[in-house]
Amino acid sequence: MDFLNHPETDRIIAGALQEDVHEGDHTTLSCIPADAVQRARCLVKDEGIIAGVALAERIFHKLDPSMKFELRIPDGSPVKYGDEPFHVVGNTQAILTGERLVLNCMQRMSGIATLTRKMASQLEGLHTKLLDTRKTTPLIRHLEKWAVKIGGGENHRFGLYDMIMIKDNHHDYAGGIEAAIKRTHDYLKAKGLDLKIEVEARNLDEVRECLRVGGMHRIMLDNMSAELMKEAVALIGGKYETEASGNIVFENLREKALSGVDYLSMGALTHSVSSLDISLKAVK
Repeated sequence: MDFLNHPETDRIIAGALQEDVHEGDHTTLSCIPADAVQRARCLVKDEGIIAGVALAERIFHKLDPSMKFELRIPDGSPVKYGDEPFHVVGNTQAILTGERLVLNCMQRMSGIATLTRKMASQLEGLHTKLLDTRKTTPLIRHLEKWAVKIGGGENHRFGLYDMIMIKDNHHDYAGGIEAAIKRTHDYLKAKGLDLKIEVEARNLDEVRECLRVGGMHRIMLDNMSAELMKEAVALIGGKYETEASGNIVFENLREKALSGVDYLSMGALTHSVSSLDISLKAVK
């Protein structure tokens, strides 16, 4: 996916500016001449993986199309205290008005990219891929999943609309796994939809039920120990893709991947991150 040129990027920028600016940045408008031109530098005061640099350029150009953006450290690069990912030269009012939005996005995205890179490093040499989830901040999921990609992870479904995921509550309410899968196929046929189907299994009995019923693309192994996951993967035998989710942390991530699963999904990549400390400083 081209995250930068996706309609969601412009939607988020427009909504965020409306939230922050409304009819005007009165502080800046009152004390900075409209025709003033200055330079500013982005300053990293932390250590991690930088993300959101390309987005920062888009935000500044939204406020001042003639803004000169000097890229120094691209997205996905390791950064340390004192690094300067970019400089901007342009309308001073635009720089000040966009400052907080740029930093909010970059700090959040860099935190996600940093954690993702740390987790993904545990999978080196294995075929298992690291996935994000829908446990994201409402209305900025696009940016958070973008940050996961920058950090070296992969994106799971983007929403409820682009994949079928029959989780425990679904098959409990539907009357079981078989009933849920049958209704799903009937629905997709009636609607003329072609969506991949994933079914969650909480234990080996439910794995066996999935194998008996069939009609899916992936089986999710939910909250299983590494030992139980290994049994489940052996049972599935490559007939379907496998994904593990639940209770996956840095300390057990590689052990669980060694079970042979195709994917590990972690909500923590987006819901439990610390933002990187980044600021924007005037260059006098």
